[in-house]
Amino acid sequence: MGTITICIDDETEKRFRAAAKKKLGERKGYLGKATTEALEHWVKQQTQEEIANDALALLKTGHHLGKHLYTERKDLYDRTTGSY
Repeated sequence: MGTITICIDDETEKRFRAAAKKKLGERKGYLGKATTEALEHWVKQQTQEEIANDALALLKTGHHLGKHLYTERKDLYDRTTGSY
């Protein structure tokens, strides 16, 4: 288990403590648990953004799907119309 020391503004601290207290109750370790959840959420969000950006970059490169080897539908399906 790691230890991180951070400095945040007073208003953010008050709001965070109130939200953590409301969700988890004021028992031992509630701030640590709430902070862990917040950090995990942030990391997940950043990871999802990175995945989305990578996917968009891949889409922008385009794909070569080959060229058409047929000019008409009958060439594609090798069907001829006729009476039965």
